[in-house]
Amino acid sequence: MSLKINELCVNCDVCEPACPNRAISMGETIYVIDPARCTECVGHFDEAQCVVVCPVECIDPDPAIPETHDQLLAKLMQLQRDHPELYEQEPPAP
Repeated sequence: MSLKINELCVNCDVCEPACPNRAISMGETIYVIDPARCTECVGHFDEAQCVVVCPVECIDPDPAIPETHDQLLAKLMQLQRDHPELYEQEPPAP
C-alpha cells in the first residue's frame, strides 16, 4: 500500500530526497506522499527509504490504499514507462 505522512511530521526535509520515485513533496503544512508514485521503494530497496530516514517515525502505511508487492512492482514499471525523466538521475542515497 502507499505510505502516508502523519501530523507528527517536523518538516526536517530528509524524506523528500530519499524517495527514488520522487513521490514526496511539501504540502500546505507538512510533507505529503503522492500515492500514484509511492511504491514503498519496491524495485529499488528492501525497505521504504522515507521510513528508514525519518527521525520522528511519522510515515505509516495508508490503509485507504491497499496494494500487494506485485501491484507496487507493476506501478513502478508503469512509472518508469510513463515518466522516464524521474529515473534518468537517481536522487542521492540517504
